[in-house]
Amino acid sequence: SCCYLSRRLNQLSNHDPLWKRHCKKYWLISDEEKSRRNQSWKAIFISTYSDLGRYIRYYATLKKAWDDLEKYLGQRCPRMIGSLKESVREEDLDAVEAQIGCKLPDDYRCSFRIHNGQKLVVPGLMGSIALSNHYRSEDLLDIDTAAGGFQQRLGLKQCLPLTFCIHTGLSQYMALESVEGRSKYEIFYQCPDQMTRNPSAIDMFITGTSYLEWFTSYVNKVVTGRYPIIRDQIFRYVHDKDCVATTGDITVSVSTSFLPELSSVHPPHYFFTYRIRIEMSKDALPENACQLDSRYWRITNAKGDVEEVQGPGVVGEFPIISPGRVYEYTSCTTFPTTSGYMEGYYTFHCLYYNDKFFNVTIPRFHMVCPTFKVSTARMETNHNEHALDEDEDSTDTDEYEDRRRVLDIPAPSGRCPRHT
Repeated sequence: SCCYLSRRLNQLSNHDPLWKRHCKKYWLISDEEKSRRNQSWKAIFISTYSDLGRYIRYYATLKKAWDDLEKYLGQRCPRMIGSLKESVREEDLDAVEAQIGCKLPDDYRCSFRIHNGQKLVVPGLMGSIALSNHYRSEDLLDIDTAAGGFQQRLGLKQCLPLTFCIHTGLSQYMALESVEGRSKYEIFYQCPDQMTRNPSAIDMFITGTSYLEWFTSYVNKVVTGRYPIIRDQIFRYVHDKDCVATTGDITVSVSTSFLPELSSVHPPHYFFTYRIRIEMSKDALPENACQLDSRYWRITNAKGDVEEVQGPGVVGEFPIISPGRVYEYTSCTTFPTTSGYMEGYYTFHCLYYNDKFFNVTIPRFHMVCPTFKVSTARMETNHNEHALDEDEDSTDTDEYEDRRRVLDIPAPSGRCPRHT
């Protein structure tokens, strides 16, 4: 606009190096791409702005996240890269808004101008979890599939699915409006309330406050190696660098993950899986080879209640550890509180000296449930039930809690052996 005020400002506004900085900052245009397009930096900026200008706050961040993810997975999970869909047009996004009757946030729209999610395939781009009898792999939904799953029913009103697992039916939703106790653009896993007969009573495990924060934080965990790549899949196990313990030549490290599909807020039942890596140093002497005989666990919940578990082997196996060898396995546990921790040791015997036994420390590792919100429908139900009971004899809170504990409430399905 300023270039129309004077000839000198007009000359300055056409100075191409000034536009190069903006092209690189906002659109991530490289010198190579500029050469291929055979245009001036100013012309490239203006043509790109005419198409993507409404996303100038988000485009560079999301484009870099997508580029980093594609580069990282291209070397490790090429099959997953092949499942990504091409970008959508502005008119496609406008048509979806008209279809669902809600505005899509600009950061979400911007991401889909780069990639339109992925095909419904396995493994899913948004990560996997595998236990002995439970498997989850989440796809990033394309815009049309997401629009087809848009919710208007009570409990999930005006919520758009972002992901989907074809094995469990699990989705992460984004709230497009501030209704039913949700914040606008909040992202969450739904969690049906099992202690009320109201089907619209749905609690929420929060996974993001905006699409930009949700997607870029996930990508960061992938490309920095915080989520391991196992058998051509992204596994959403988080490793705390402090969860490592070395005993002699053997190192034990632990990573953990929370499973919302097997958890509930009411009743309080929080399900975690953990992955343990046992490794003997490659510099160890051959005669130090040993076999795992048993395990001991000390499990403490947030109330300080302690449970001790001891048993033979791990997940039904008695692995042999030798110099340079790694053994990994996964297991799970549940807590009646939103957090807890585990620690313990393995007992090994030496293969060259059968009468020699020793313990290997398992480091203490903490598990914490993500932030959750209680259903507003539940709170309304509780208020109505309280109003109906006003004429009855009152009971104190402890008696009510004791009565609630003895209710025959089924636990979520999909259990696996614990503490193995």
